Amino acid sequence: MCLIAFAWQAHPRWRLVLAGNRDEFHARPSAELARWADLPIVAGRDLEAGGTWLGATDGGRCCVVTNVRDPRDPQQGASRGLLVSDYLAGDADATVHAERLRARAGDYRPFNLLTFDAHAAFYLGNRPESRAEAVSPGVHGLSNADFNTPWPKTRALMARLDAWLADRREEDFAPLFSALADERQAPDADLPDTGVGLERERWLSSAFIRGEHYGTRASTVVAIGHDGSGVIVERRFGPEGRFLGESRLSLGTQGS
Repeated sequence: MCLIAFAWQAHPRWRLVLAGNRDEFHARPSAELARWADLPIVAGRDLEAGGTWLGATDGGRCCVVTNVRDPRDPQQGASRGLLVSDYLAGDADATVHAERLRARAGDYRPFNLLTFDAHAAFYLGNRPESRAEAVSPGVHGLSNADFNTPWPKTRALMARLDAWLADRREEDFAPLFSALADERQAPDADLPDTGVGLERERWLSSAFIRGEHYGTRASTVVAIGHDGSGVIVERRFGPEGRFLGESRLSLGTQGS
């Protein structure tokens, strides 16, 4: 997943509202959003490495990962997607998990990770060094750089989420999906330089990326209430942005 905006402890009903796009090669096999048969996880599934990019639990936990865009950084280590499934299926709360992961974050490929439970939220990363940061209440964004790095599409999605919050919406997620579907590219003057060249920076600057071999594979909205119940909605796309379907699952309050 390459673009995320979320509101933590900023809505009267939802303690977490998260909207994000997963960008990936279309050839990488993935399963759609579902309850996993082998683990207490609600998520899509990467069928190549076995983990996931974004998921939640019926107990109100949520986790999402992105890579770090730097072609000079070797992609060595364990799969990033296992970070998500390991947290969601584990018994450590977000605070304890953050302390433990920081000690071994270097074992994984370059990553940005967000973890949420009933009481806390954390950003964790391993570039340029391992670190863990508690997330404060409010609206935040993440893409393929550092936490809250002001890339144009990250700022734009955060602004759309802010507007959604101001409208006091509850289960009308259409404006958030509209924001995730935005294909407008940023002006050249606002583009970051991540080492992939100007033409590719332009292409990657839109929230929704349309391509034959690589692009936005899933747009997802997660809303988890202060009571732990919630909903997760996923829209899936194929090559050139072809719509493949939508899934919506409720999250219960059992577990922890």
